[in-house]
Order: sequence, then structure tokens, then C-alpha cells
Amino acid sequence: MVFLIVFLPLFGAIISGFFGKNLGDRLSMYFTSFVLLIVMILGWVEFLNIKNNHEESLIYLSQWIISGNFEVSWSLRLDMLTSVMIIVITTVSSMVHVYSIGYMNHDKSIPRFMAYLSFFTFAMLLLVTSDNLIQLFLGWEGVGLASYLLIGFWHHKDTANSAAMKAFIVNRVGDFAFILGIISLFSMTGSVYFNDIFSSIDLIKTINYNLFGYSVSGIEFTCILLFIGSMGKSAQIGLHTWLPDAMEGPTPVSALIHAATMVTAGVFLLCRMSPLLEYAPLTLSIITYVGALTAIFAATIGLTQFDIKRVIAYSTCSQLGYMFFAVGVSAYPVAMFHLTTHAFFKALLFLGAGSVIHALSDEQDMRKMGGIWNKIPYTYTLMWIGSLALAGIPLFSGYYSKDLILESVWASNSFHGYFAFVLGSLAAFLTAFYSWRLIFLTFHGEQNSSENVISKIHESPLVMLIPLIVLAIGAIFSGIYFYEDFVGHHWHDFWGNSIFILKDNNAMEMAHYSPLWVKVFPVILALLGIFMAYICYVLYKKIPDKISSSFSYIYIFFYNKWFFDELYNFIFVIPSIKLGNFLFLRGDQGIIDRYGPDGISRLVSYVSKIFSNFQSGYVYHYAFVMLIGLIGMISFLIVIG
Repeated sequence: MVFLIVFLPLFGAIISGFFGKNLGDRLSMYFTSFVLLIVMILGWVEFLNIKNNHEESLIYLSQWIISGNFEVSWSLRLDMLTSVMIIVITTVSSMVHVYSIGYMNHDKSIPRFMAYLSFFTFAMLLLVTSDNLIQLFLGWEGVGLASYLLIGFWHHKDTANSAAMKAFIVNRVGDFAFILGIISLFSMTGSVYFNDIFSSIDLIKTINYNLFGYSVSGIEFTCILLFIGSMGKSAQIGLHTWLPDAMEGPTPVSALIHAATMVTAGVFLLCRMSPLLEYAPLTLSIITYVGALTAIFAATIGLTQFDIKRVIAYSTCSQLGYMFFAVGVSAYPVAMFHLTTHAFFKALLFLGAGSVIHALSDEQDMRKMGGIWNKIPYTYTLMWIGSLALAGIPLFSGYYSKDLILESVWASNSFHGYFAFVLGSLAAFLTAFYSWRLIFLTFHGEQNSSENVISKIHESPLVMLIPLIVLAIGAIFSGIYFYEDFVGHHWHDFWGNSIFILKDNNAMEMAHYSPLWVKVFPVILALLGIFMAYICYVLYKKIPDKISSSFSYIYIFFYNKWFFDELYNFIFVIPSIKLGNFLFLRGDQGIIDRYGPDGISRLVSYVSKIFSNFQSGYVYHYAFVMLIGLIGMISFLIVIG
């Protein structure tokens, strides 16, 4: 069954990609969507089977690489960590496929789009079912390739091409660190298989590296490299710049990449490597700090953006920060819990935003929206559900997972934990504020669209609303449904051997006994954020302009995304372009071309002109030259004879 779950999406991608023109647009959409729905059902069946029977399995497929002592085989690892990722990926992906039937209905390249979606799903499933780091890295890069194709799907747009290239390059930075981490693990253990690596922990702990004259713990060094790799995929501060620009892709792509798949790969990798991270306390502290900074950093930017998809994208970045600092205090199950709940409500928000864009003739600027809640009531209601879950309001899924993360970092009783709690709580307030800023600007107030656009506003078709309804059910009930299994007192029984936590790292368990004010504080801040958004964007609409003008420097700083893009352009892009131009003009053209192809061609031309002077056109001149040559050849033969 696992084999079918992993490879059926690849089959769908091949059929749609190679035979899409013959099948036609509709059949390509229906076929790939049907395949993904089957995969989703199989995924849930497998999840329930593992949950009820606690049976972990390893399916050997074939030998792959043999080079000396280095051996890698194709195999599929199925444990609880894998099965949770499978249901998240397949559920969201299948809903995105179905949604695309309506959203992409008028696109000129539907079979290609559906093929890319299915290939992306296959690569992600290959990643999470891998039994070794090499196979995982193949899925890792497959996801990167598919994201490049999907983000740049509308390749006639320069912005889409730039965004795709940016995502590809930025992720390569993290991937390079990931490769070094794999090499480091292989050098220490002689294996890339998870079981071999985890069973060699006692050996790994004793190994030190000599770096620039300093002795560095091998396990800390390796875990930091793996973490940097995760930062790229999961868009943590410093390697985050690709994620907002990825909004240039079609909205279903945004939902697929930013909800449950690509951006969560980094969180999954860290949870998979929990037996290593538990013996790398420095790395865990760094992860906590980076996650906390990412949460507040992205939240501040989300306050000032007007593109509806970018606001939701920055909220994704912020929520990933929560998952990371949960990992930093060894609360891996809580991180996975939030990953799961977040997948439902974030996919709901992205697809809901797509319905708004669809209704407003592809308009994405919230300043040109407003007053449409009664024209698209179903989308409006569903966006409310997603926003309530994102804000962490009680009874919605985000409340159970996000609040438990904050309780866990507080219960860690460490400076980095308190640091994450403070920034995470502030981010919770900002998240609620910009979520309802989005709701009020998009759906309430005056209609700021043109009369032509307003006249065409319509509710999305049923094929787009059904996926939203399914995701809304997840946004409401997934927190309640998964709570006891994922993070309850018997979480060990649920997760089995897929997650390892040292007994001393008991922040998650102690979180259940946190003071009442710790449990209530994030909720109060979330409600306060909603109330402040209501005051600023419904009651007194001039307040945001007054605040932005009074604190113009801070506003400009946040609006320009902390000037990360400008900084990277100054440090990396501009010098690289100048170096490239110099090497091109001085090296390529000045040396290689001048003395290579161009030089040779000039030499041949020069020699040809010289010899052309000997072309007199008289036969006796040619006969004389031939005679001289014959005499010379005979003389040569006589001499050497």
C-alpha cells in the first residue's frame, strides 16, 4: 500500500505530462485529481492501521548505489512520523488538485500544471518515506525542482521567472549545508541509513572536528549543518526571502507549497533527526532563537503588506518559526501537532484567498477590495474559520497546537525558552491583528474595486468550495481529534520509536502543568489583536495612516521587509554581477575569445591572404611549384634511404 501511496502521484504526473494533449484539459484534471483522492484514502487507511496496531515497517524495493563501502538501496520507511506526514501531504494535495479544476479552468497549460502538482506530491512523499539520507535528499531536491517549475509556471511574467529562480538559488544555500551534514554523518558512522546512524550515537558523541585550530563537537557541527538545510526549505530568517516572492505562482501552488508540503520539510527533517539533536544542546538553543526571531520578524512584516497572498505567506513564515522553537525545546510532538493543524487552516486561507482573487478578476491588492462579504458569503465564512484557527482562538485547531508550543517553551525553564515565549506571545498578538486586518480590508468597508470588477463578482463554483469545506472541517476539529494522541500523556505510545526525547528534556510534559496565566495569556493577546484590528479598520479607519506617518521609519522598515532583499543585493547580487561582467569582458572576451576562436580565425584569415598572393592563375606557375615539390620529395627519400 505504501508503494502505491508514493508512486501513484508519479504515475499521474507522467500520464498528464506526456499524454495531456491527447487526453485534453478536463480529462487531465479529473484523472490527476482522482489519483490523488485515491492516494489520500490509502494514506488515511495506513495512518489508522499504524495508529491502532503500532506496526512500523520497512519496505525494501531494490539496490540503488554500490561504490566500495558505500551502499544505498531504495526502501520505504513507514512509522508514525511518516504516516502523519503522509495524511497531511495527501489531504492538502488532493484538495488542491480538486480546487485547481475550477481555479485553473481557463489556463492554456492545464495538463502541464496538473503534472507539476502531482510530481511535487510524489517528491514530497518520497522525502518523508525515505529510509536513508540519500533517498531523502533526492526527494528534497525533487521538491525544490517542482517548486521552481510551479512558482515559474506563468513563465511569460518576468516576476514569476525571477521568483522561481530566487527560490531555487536560496534553497541551494541550505541544501549545500545539508549535503555537508550528510557527508559528516557518513564520515562518522560509515552509513547514511537512519537506523545505523541512530544506533551509533555513542560513537558520534565522542568525535570532535578540528576547525581552524578549534576542537568542535562532531554531533553539534553536524546538527547545525542539518539545521541550516532545514532553514532553507522552511524559510527561517536569513533564508526566508524566497517565500513571499513565491506568491507569483498560481494560488493553488501557494497553498500546496506554503501549507503542508515544501515548507514543512525542514520541520520534518529535524523531528526525524531527534535522536541526534537531543545530544546537541547548543544546536537546540540556536534553533529556538532562530525560530523565535522568525516568528516575530515575519509577523511585523505581515502588518504592513497589502497583497492578500503575501500577508498569508508571511503568516506561514511566522508559524514555521513556532514549529522551530518547539523543536528547540525538544517538544517535537508539539511541533508536528502544529504542523498538522497549520496545514489545514493555512491551506484553507490560501485557497480562500484564491476564491477572493477569482471573484475580483485576479485582483490581489487588499486596498482595491472591500465590501464584498455579502457577495461571496461562503468564501467569507470559510475565511473566518481559517483566521480564527490561525489566531489561536479556543475551539479552533490553532488554539490547541500554538498555545501548547508557548506553554512548552515556558516549561523548558531556560533563557532561550523564555525568550521564545515572549517573542511568540507578541507574534500571537500581531498574527491576530494582521489576520483580521486582512478580513476587514478584504470583505468589509467600502467597495474599492472598479464598477466593471464589482459587476462580475461571484461566488466560487462548487468544485472550489468543496475543498475549502473539507479544509475548514480540519481547521475546526483537527486540534481536538489529534490532541490526545499527538501530545497527550501517552504520546510515547503513539509516536513509538519515530521520535526520541531524553528524559531530562521534559518541556512538553511539563507544559500540561503550566500556570493558568501562561495558558490564558496568548488567548487574551489574540482577542486583543482582533479587537485592535476592528478599531483600526472598521471604527476609526484613519488610525493606521496616523500611526504609519507618526512612526514612518519603523513602518518603512517593516514594509520593506527589514531590507533583507536590499542587503542581499548589496552584499551578494551586485558584487556577483560586477564580477561576472568583469570576467566576461576581461576573461571571456578579452582572453579566451581574443586568443581562442577569434584569434585563430584571424590567424587563418591572415595566412589565407598571404597564400592567396600565390594564386596567379597561370598553369606553368603551378607546374613549376609541383616540380619543385616533386624534387624535394625525391631528395628527401634519397637522403633518408
